[in-house]
Amino acid sequence: MTIRFDGRVAIVTGAGNGLGRAHALELAARGAKVVVNDFGGARDGTGASLSPAEHVVEEIRASGGDAIADGANVTDADQCRAMAEAAMARWGRVDILINNAGILRDKSIQKMADTDWNAVVDVHLNGSANCTRAVWPHMREQNYGRILMTTSTSGLYGNFGQANYGAAKMGVVGMMNTLVIEGAKYGINVNCLAPTATTRMTEDIIPEEMLEMLKPEYVTPAAIFLVGESAPNRTILLAGAGHYAVAELSESKGLHLAAQDRNAEAVAENFKTIADMKNADCFTDGGSHVNKILAAEATMNNS
Repeated sequence: MTIRFDGRVAIVTGAGNGLGRAHALELAARGAKVVVNDFGGARDGTGASLSPAEHVVEEIRASGGDAIADGANVTDADQCRAMAEAAMARWGRVDILINNAGILRDKSIQKMADTDWNAVVDVHLNGSANCTRAVWPHMREQNYGRILMTTSTSGLYGNFGQANYGAAKMGVVGMMNTLVIEGAKYGINVNCLAPTATTRMTEDIIPEEMLEMLKPEYVTPAAIFLVGESAPNRTILLAGAGHYAVAELSESKGLHLAAQDRNAEAVAENFKTIADMKNADCFTDGGSHVNKILAAEATMNNS
C-alpha cells in the first residue's frame, strides 16, 4: 500500500529544522501542499526568524512541490488561527496538522524558574491546543482530519531535569484521548508520536556515537503513517533508530473492597493484588472506568 497525500493540505509546526523539516519534506514528496511553520527561535524559545521555514519551502519548491512559510508563534492563539486561515485562503482546506514545535529549558524542579516551567508548557501543550483549535472547525466542516501530537518518553516514562517538558508531553496524550472521542463522528483521527532523534533539542544530550543512528528521517515514516488516510486512532507510536513500538495506558483489574475494609491499611495489605497487571484493562474513555467500578460495587451489594 502506497501512502499518498495528493490533494491534501498539511500544516507542520516547528518545521524549519529537525523532525518537523523531515516531516514536511516527506509530506510534500508524497503530494501534500504544506504550510511550513516555524517561529525561528533558539532552542529555549528566544528570538524569532522566518528564515528556517523559508529555507524548507525553497527545498520543497525546488523538488516540484507546493508550500508556504509561516512564522506563527504557536503560543499565540490568534496567530495560529491566522495560519489556518492562510492555508484555507490558498488551498481551500486543511487536512493534516502535525504539532511538532517545541523548546527545552531543562533544570531540576528545585532550580527551575517559573518562566522556565511556563514557557515549555506553553509551547508544547498550549501550542498544540492552539493549533488544533485553529484547524478543528475546518476539519469538522470537511468531515476529515488527521492530527498528530508529539509526545515523548520523557512524559511517558520520565527524565531527570525535564519535569516541565514531561508534564506537557503527557498533557498532549490526554488531549488526544478526548479529541478522539470528539472527532469520531467527523472523520478526525488523532494520534501521538514519541520520537527519539537527533535534533537541536537533543544534540547535546545524546552521545556523539549515537547521532548517526538517530536521524530524524528514521522517525518520519511513523509520522507519515499516523496522518495517512488509513491511519489508526488514539495510538501512541514510538519511533527512533529504525525501531517502532506502541505504548498503551492500561489499568489493573484491581480489587473491590467491602465497605468495612475501605481504609489505608486494607489498601496496603492488598496492594500486590491491586497492582497485578495480568489481564489489564485498556479503556477508550473515562466513563468505562467508572462503569467498571460501579459494576463491581453493584455485584458486591447483590451478593
